[in-house]
Amino acid sequence: MTSPVTTNGLVSNGNRQVPKVLHVGKFYPPHMGGIETHLQALCAELRKSLDVEVIVANEDHSSVEETLDGVPVHRLPTWFTAASSPLCPGMIPRLHGFRGDIVHLHLPNPVAVLAYLASGYRGALVVTYHSDLVRQKFLGPAFEPFLHAALRRSAAIITTSPNYLETSSILARHKNRCHVIPLGIRIEDFDHCPPDAVAEVRQQYGERLIVSVGRLVYYKGFEHLVRAMTQVQGNLLIVGTGPLHGSLAALASQLGVTDRVHFLGKTDHAKLVACYHAAEVFVLPSVVRSEAFGIAQVEAMAAGLPVVNTNLQSGVPFVSPHGQTGLTVPPADPDSLAASINTLLNDPDLRASLGNAARLRARQQFSLETMVSRTLSLYEEVTGVHTPAEPAPAQAADL
Repeated sequence: MTSPVTTNGLVSNGNRQVPKVLHVGKFYPPHMGGIETHLQALCAELRKSLDVEVIVANEDHSSVEETLDGVPVHRLPTWFTAASSPLCPGMIPRLHGFRGDIVHLHLPNPVAVLAYLASGYRGALVVTYHSDLVRQKFLGPAFEPFLHAALRRSAAIITTSPNYLETSSILARHKNRCHVIPLGIRIEDFDHCPPDAVAEVRQQYGERLIVSVGRLVYYKGFEHLVRAMTQVQGNLLIVGTGPLHGSLAALASQLGVTDRVHFLGKTDHAKLVACYHAAEVFVLPSVVRSEAFGIAQVEAMAAGLPVVNTNLQSGVPFVSPHGQTGLTVPPADPDSLAASINTLLNDPDLRASLGNAARLRARQQFSLETMVSRTLSLYEEVTGVHTPAEPAPAQAADL
């Protein structure tokens, strides 16, 4: 993309003018997290059609200006962190001085909301509402008036599933502004894997493989999956790191399943894809609606895996519906997890049918190209400026 030139709020790009959009997140990769990964993928693609910048918190007191995937990223100094929110006063002047067309906030991020309100910015506001503030029992109620003030000023609110829109008490007051745009991934990054890489995983960990991916934190519910393994004849691969690693490993030892529950830690992308393709089943055992979507489900579905997930009041069962692309069980229920895993392990025809449907649903509903196209259409609605996306690469015919 050639260097754009700003003229009267729009950006000249060759012979056409495109909107200028400022995305505001909490952090940005290499800091890992679902919202951070989504923000990077979205902005890298939007950059092909728009002028896009990102401001986020840095993880220390320093300021960093860099360009990643063609996107200028401004990491602002963090004074301190409270309730998982980095305090970044530098966001206020950045927002106040922005002379583009759209500020796009990614929530939950109380500091970004307060910075937006304090900045006096009066241009168009778009919000992606990834999740409610679930665990902050005291901060949540105190912050709500500010959150509602920002949402009232928004031109549009993106929610990632119809389920979350219907179950959020916050969004209930702003439904007229809400648009459902599910998260998307690069399907082609997950749909194929070299056979030798698959064979290597199976040689190392055995057959009848179950895979689960995510940070080892409270809302992921991994302890219930470890308990379920006492009733499953198979081998579990848990990919991810986090503060609960020690307690989960101790639980596996206590239950006598250490030889069949393997903690792989942080893996590179190639190893992750190999794990998906070597496995028979993917499990997302999350227990509370802090798990708003479960993007790892989409990765596994793109690899052709049936999913066992939980019936949360969030986007989790929307991504993989019960009986269509997998099986859905009550949260925090090891017996039900075990029963569904065993059903899929022991029924290759059902497993293949659900896995093929999962691959098709991932392609049709959760591709990066689809998400970007829907986002550009929303921006067009907000600004009145048509910004066609670059042609998406052709995908292989559905199997």
